[in-house]
This record gives sequence, C-alpha cells and structure tokens, in this order.
Amino acid sequence: MPLVNRVKELRARHHLTQGDLAAKVGVTRQTIISLEKGSYTPSLMLAMQIARVFEEPVEFIFTIEEETE
Repeated sequence: MPLVNRVKELRARHHLTQGDLAAKVGVTRQTIISLEKGSYTPSLMLAMQIARVFEEPVEFIFTIEEETE
C-alpha cells in the first residue's frame, strides 16, 4: 500500500522552501524532494518532526492509500 503525503502542499502554505523544511527537520533538501515525489518513506521520527513543524497530526500529513482491486 503506497504512502501518500501532503508535505508539498503544507510546505507551500507555510511559505517554506525545500531547503527551509530540510533544515528545520535535520535532513537534506534531496530527502524532502524524494519525500514530496513519493519515492521516499520517512522514518517515524522524521514524520513526527515534519508534523511538529506544520503543527498538524501525523495522520493528516501521511496517509496510506488503500489499493482497489
């Protein structure tokens, strides 16, 4: 089941660059790029740090997309 996220949407709403967000959560800009593209699944710790930056529940930012048959 793929993990989908709202990181790009929230980052834009908070007027943060990828570099700004990366610095706030202690990762590289490339990690944020990969996360936004959906090619990187964050650790629980990173997901919680991102949630803290945006002041949103982790479940609002990251959701598991159910696969339809």
